[in-house]
Amino acid sequence: MDALVSTEWLANEMGASDLRIVDASWHLEARDPAAEYEAGHIPGAVFMDLAAVVDSNTELPMMLPKAEKFASRMQSLGLGDGSRIVLYDDSALHTSARAWWMLNLFGAHDVAILDGGLAKWKAEGRDVATGKEQLRHRHFTVWKDEAHVRTQAQMQALSESKAEQIVDARSVARFEGREAEPRLGVHPGHIPGSKNLPMGDLFNANGTWKDAGALKAAFEKAGVDPTHPIAATCGSGITAATIAFAAHTLGNSKVAIYDGSWSEWGADSSTPKAIGAV
Repeated sequence: MDALVSTEWLANEMGASDLRIVDASWHLEARDPAAEYEAGHIPGAVFMDLAAVVDSNTELPMMLPKAEKFASRMQSLGLGDGSRIVLYDDSALHTSARAWWMLNLFGAHDVAILDGGLAKWKAEGRDVATGKEQLRHRHFTVWKDEAHVRTQAQMQALSESKAEQIVDARSVARFEGREAEPRLGVHPGHIPGSKNLPMGDLFNANGTWKDAGALKAAFEKAGVDPTHPIAATCGSGITAATIAFAAHTLGNSKVAIYDGSWSEWGADSSTPKAIGAV
């Protein structure tokens, strides 16, 4: 299964015994993704609550949970060993990329994103279901690949060594410090030495991912070599996953995400903060 699948492909695979479909929608604005899922989702899809699959022992938002917690949540959704998992979302943040990154990080082996998500599925007039789907327990082997996660200390070292390209998925205004951060106590700016590749530059106007040529051009415009190691960051580790997924589709498996992202770096008075364009 390719990492990016079409709505046509998914429609043809519906009903396969090893296929699991997951709605991974999450929003910054006041929307209830669970309620929206119940109001209309792709038939057979289960709802992954990204806000619940986090480390509850920190004040930082959306930090990765312990491997055991993640495995338990996936098992309860019927996601596990031997599953082909197709993720989609209905979010402006393209949050299925965050779910894709976490599943791969915690040991899933066959995970894809539905190109265009729920919006494209509905636009094509395909069937939707309401309510909740029946959940089936399935074993998920506990595992975590630390090689694809970066800590604040590691990012401080990378800022100086340039051993990996630091790529920030936030908007230009936030990256340059011209727009206030949405979280209280978080200073504006960016990690010194980082490059800015806004998440929106990776997508077409209809919400589908850009093709390989256009993605490569987006990376290069940002001053980033998509074939070299990348440490991706954003506001809270959510949209950084779009950088990781885009690079993955271009053949780059050496992409890590700074879990704390700017929520951690920007709130720490001891970290250096750059303002303005690169």
